[in-house]
Amino acid sequence: MPLRLQAITREEHLAFIRTRPSISHMQVPSWGDVKPDWRAESVGWFEEDGRLVGAGLVLLRPLPKLKRYLAYLPEGPVIDWHASDLAVRWLEPMLAHLKGRGAFSVKMGPPVVVRRWNAEAVKAAIADPGARWLRDAEATSHEPGAAGIAERLRRMGWRQTEPGGEDGFAAGQPRYVFQVPFAGRSLEQIRQGLNQQWRRNIKKAEKAGVKVVQGGYDDLPAFYELYTETAERDRFIPRPLPYFQRMWTALTAEDPNRMRLYLAHHEGEVLAAATMLTVGEHIWYSYGASTSRRREVQPSNAIQWRMMTDAHELGAAVYDLRGITDTLDESNHLLGLLRFKVGTGGEAVEYLGEWDFPLNRLLHKALDLYMARR
Repeated sequence: MPLRLQAITREEHLAFIRTRPSISHMQVPSWGDVKPDWRAESVGWFEEDGRLVGAGLVLLRPLPKLKRYLAYLPEGPVIDWHASDLAVRWLEPMLAHLKGRGAFSVKMGPPVVVRRWNAEAVKAAIADPGARWLRDAEATSHEPGAAGIAERLRRMGWRQTEPGGEDGFAAGQPRYVFQVPFAGRSLEQIRQGLNQQWRRNIKKAEKAGVKVVQGGYDDLPAFYELYTETAERDRFIPRPLPYFQRMWTALTAEDPNRMRLYLAHHEGEVLAAATMLTVGEHIWYSYGASTSRRREVQPSNAIQWRMMTDAHELGAAVYDLRGITDTLDESNHLLGLLRFKVGTGGEAVEYLGEWDFPLNRLLHKALDLYMARR
């Protein structure tokens, strides 16, 4: 029997989220407030007895001049992905509901892990001159059931977005991320899991007098100044300051601990800054920024260690450093960021990636052509 799917209130959605240990920060109601170009709707899956058993945040992006929408569930929805009747019970009601809302295409990112590579395996892959992609390196572990879920999606007509791009990043959310497992580990065990360079750099920052403090809304311009410098250095297009101000206002209104800002000070100057997001037992290092000045005092390591310390105190089971490149090409500028994250002693994690379902093939194809030309 298909589950009943309908729109739910923010309060119902938040109550459901509180029952789960880990849900993406892009699947909380306030994330819709961060994206004003999209119309947000919370949806819920209900059993016959009225129990809410699944939920998702849907972002609806209108096509110009048409009342038709791209429906997007970033890193969601939160349902029983391992159910044998995934298609009939869970996904078909969602497609029917979104089609009724005027969606011509649906994009989602199942929060399903496929493979993991521990730090040693990633370092070995980077050091292997014959290795070009992390996806081709032997994984440390495989998650049972992930291949079956992918096969069921394909049979339904869902199409997987390939990693794509010269650096392994696709449009949308990252398929490959780097995470440090915290569950069952003391802070000292986590510290011992850092590589020697990381531990040395943290001590160097302490000795140099780097002070990491929590900031607030009024400190976002200081973060943004470093962020734009980082964007120029690392060759990405920066988001505007109002995006981060909106993000702070929306997320902290929902939960005062949902978003934090950290700044690393040295001799009266802010050298690095970063944002941290929390949902349940999952904590993310979200955006990071630093200046090229006085890098020898290691502000980036100092800020990460303070965030990891606070995350452990908050009861995090996972500290998530978000996206990593899939390429192992020495000439790629993103490889340095991968090496930095590997130094935490965590693991590279591959998710199932993002999937598309065209409800109207003509409009979906037009969107594909538009995106390809951007």
